[in-house]
Amino acid sequence: MMIHEIDEAKRCLNCKNPLCKKGCPIQTSIPTMIQLFNEGKLQEAGEMLFENNPLSLVCSLICNHEKQCEGNCILGRKGQPVHISTIENYISDTCFERIKINHEKNKDKKVAVIGSGPAGITIAIILAQKGYDITIFDAKDKIGGILQYGIPEFRLSKSILERYRMKLLEMGIKIRPNTAIGEALTIQDLLRDGYKSIFIGTGVWKPKTLGIKGESLGNVHFAIDYLKNPSAYNLGEKVAIIGMGNSAMDVARTSIRNGARDVTLYARGLKWTSSVKEAEYAKLDGAKFEFAKNIVEITDEGPVFQNIIYDEEGNFVKIEEDKILYPADSTIVSISQGPKSRLVNTTEGLKATEQGLLQTDEKGNTTISGIFAAGDVVLGAKTVVEAVAYSKTVAQCMDEYMQGLS
Repeated sequence: MMIHEIDEAKRCLNCKNPLCKKGCPIQTSIPTMIQLFNEGKLQEAGEMLFENNPLSLVCSLICNHEKQCEGNCILGRKGQPVHISTIENYISDTCFERIKINHEKNKDKKVAVIGSGPAGITIAIILAQKGYDITIFDAKDKIGGILQYGIPEFRLSKSILERYRMKLLEMGIKIRPNTAIGEALTIQDLLRDGYKSIFIGTGVWKPKTLGIKGESLGNVHFAIDYLKNPSAYNLGEKVAIIGMGNSAMDVARTSIRNGARDVTLYARGLKWTSSVKEAEYAKLDGAKFEFAKNIVEITDEGPVFQNIIYDEEGNFVKIEEDKILYPADSTIVSISQGPKSRLVNTTEGLKATEQGLLQTDEKGNTTISGIFAAGDVVLGAKTVVEAVAYSKTVAQCMDEYMQGLS
């Protein structure tokens, strides 16, 4: 692998106007990273990456690079772009344990971080660097949120999340697993116990439903639930998946690895909504695709569809009346997810949007002073790097808020 990274780094043109950086949602200084790599300054490169993006090690593996950094590399216009993600991963993976994080003098102010997904980890790291006393509360037993329970092992090794857990502990951050705020403990309890600021990054764990007959049947499951623990499910050999986003591709590839022999994904449109790379991997693994299908009902024998007619330009024409059963042992619904309402229901004054997402301003302030939010619980289901980028802004706002407290 090392020869590959070195060769790729040497291909970089070190553009004066780096489009790769502009294509990165968190504005990673990619030419600087590659220049340091070429000069043998690996540790300096790793520290620069971590400072800009605490989840660089994760993002280098799961970002949609084809649409972001690599998709904007000028070499990709007439040939192959520089494989930026591979270089970033090599640097971040090699340097992670060696990165020493400087702490400011403790401000003696406690911060509660609710949720240990990408947003929560980012907030915890940044504010710990600034000297705050951080406690992370998570409803589950392991940290990572969607990284732990929504992305398969073959895409993101869970050992990486264990390394992050150790890094958080090394920084003096406390972690309370299996503690759902809004149940035994509430936000009022946190405020009572002296937390000066509270961050909410609980993610989106409530599956969106189709609202059709058959969704409660015993052979129907939701993608976000299945991906938490695939081994708990007996899907059978023939699996139908409603949806073609990245999660649907993860479900398809995971079910194949767990014994399914015939896996088909269905979509209303004419193409998948996942990244091209994830769709290509799903196809390589053996998944099949059916387009222009309108789901009508799910039965014990499988989903029922109507064909959707589009013209040559891809414009909708009509939905055919005939209903067709596509036999399947199990059907998995994968059409995104939304937030649970536990915190809103137990916290007076905390407001949500019509979609159930937490209501905030552009800096992450919720409708209660001193309580902030970011990540999917604010933005809806987005990418990890988008959650990190937004969380950096929110962390700065939280710091400013607490600096203003007496």
